[in-house]
Amino acid sequence: MQPTSRPELSAVLRTGPFHLALRTAIATRGLALHRVQQHLAQRGVHVGVTSLSYWQQGRRKPERAESLRAVRALEDVLDVPEHSLTRLLGPRQTTRPEPATPAVRPYRDLITPAAAVDRLLATVTGPRDTGLHTVTHIERVRLGADRQLLSRDSQHALRAHCDGIDRYLAIYQGDPGCDIDRVAVRAEENCRVGRVRRDPAGRLLAVELLFDRRLRAGDTHLLGYGFDDGSDPAPSGEYVRGFNSSAGQYVLQITFHRDALPVRCHRFLSPAPGREPSETEELTLDGQHRVHLVASGLRPCLLGVRWDWE
Repeated sequence: MQPTSRPELSAVLRTGPFHLALRTAIATRGLALHRVQQHLAQRGVHVGVTSLSYWQQGRRKPERAESLRAVRALEDVLDVPEHSLTRLLGPRQTTRPEPATPAVRPYRDLITPAAAVDRLLATVTGPRDTGLHTVTHIERVRLGADRQLLSRDSQHALRAHCDGIDRYLAIYQGDPGCDIDRVAVRAEENCRVGRVRRDPAGRLLAVELLFDRRLRAGDTHLLGYGFDDGSDPAPSGEYVRGFNSSAGQYVLQITFHRDALPVRCHRFLSPAPGREPSETEELTLDGQHRVHLVASGLRPCLLGVRWDWE
């Protein structure tokens, strides 16, 4: 097995899949599989060489409790960040069917101030749960030369888990100094703008994106939409996406202006506003002045990227 570089390892730990990340980590560490097995045994974890081989080839995936314990120990043996391999496994497989309606948290649990969220959503009649589950969401955020967030674009694949769904509710919160009345909404693909509600004090905007058909349970829908912030807000130091229900896969790319590059970026995952992150990972700007993250099997949470300007 040929040794690989740390940058290559860092990249594949961010994007996965699990088997490729494991294989790259083992190659970077320069260990034969029997030596990996010995290191695990020293930590009280016993895994066969055949299982390790199958895991790194993608022929099998660690799923049982003892296998997941072995993956956590592998992170130590292979000198990679905590949770970097386990998070690539996604949710544990189970023989039980997924619930028809995913668990949902109210938006007020994910956006502050909560009173502003309640005030805004009270003006948009409808159920707390939109009846939609995120299959894949690709989001692109762009910052300008003044370090301000300029735009946010989404390609969003959704699946209905009940009948009669014909709209999606999108929420935008501007940075401090944002004049929410100057934020524009774009309906790009397979949707049109419905009701728009704004709360200037909370810098919040809620918009209904209307579909051209009513979805039945199990139907999927792809829509594209975006927000343009021309209100001259304060310089931005983070971008956060709130998930009020479970989600399949989320991809976030942030592009910085070449004349305003941060000195440090890191991704984070947090259960709620003001809570300490449960996961953090440093990100590196690429040659196009971008950073990105990929996450899958998400439960209700806050996920995003923070950066330092100096």
